[in-house]
Amino acid sequence: MTLLAVSDAVTTNVALPAILDPMHLLTETWLKNAVLPAILVIVFIETGLLFPILPGDSLLFTGGLLSAQSNPPVSIWVLLPAVILIAFLGDQSGYWIGRAIGPALFQKEDSRFFKKRYVTETHEFFEKHGPKTIILARFVPIVRTFMPVLAGVSKMDYRKFVTFDIVGAVLWGGGVTVLGYFLGNVEFIRKNVEAIFLLIVFVSILPGIVTVVKNLRGRGAVEQDLAATSNEPNR
Repeated sequence: MTLLAVSDAVTTNVALPAILDPMHLLTETWLKNAVLPAILVIVFIETGLLFPILPGDSLLFTGGLLSAQSNPPVSIWVLLPAVILIAFLGDQSGYWIGRAIGPALFQKEDSRFFKKRYVTETHEFFEKHGPKTIILARFVPIVRTFMPVLAGVSKMDYRKFVTFDIVGAVLWGGGVTVLGYFLGNVEFIRKNVEAIFLLIVFVSILPGIVTVVKNLRGRGAVEQDLAATSNEPNR
């Protein structure tokens, strides 16, 4: 398959803005002469500098796809460790940004949209569900940008954060790139890579969603019973 044919296949039926079309960025702009630096810079910006509107999964997938061509712009053996390292460093940047702004949030007065207890509750959440959240958030656009910041704001245990951040960087940065390398020519996967990852994450968190819904329904039933009891005439 020619590179032009691959480019046409990767671009979905919905026209994407140029900045969100990784194949366009890496093959039809000046970045084609700097594929590896381009991928690394975009990955770091998305994961470490609070700029979520960039291609993530599709960029890594495309990078792996390009590295599988007969004359690749970058070797898979160079791309793979570089992406994993940058994905890790990006989250580290986000975490320390969160640690830096966290104290200011505690000093901020409560308002309609912000209350100090939100930070405390976020800390409790990360202490309880942090490891799974850190890994799964990698595969969700926008969420992967702000998750490490929230972990930093909540002062999640740093050793725990680093440990599972490494796992997440390998699974996301390495896994998606390898998937593009081996399955880049499979049309269905190529056209639906981000939807596939979102589905996997949804299935992973579905038990938690069910539990939350049950708790909310149970709380609603209790409130209805209390309201009915209070409305009963005194006998």
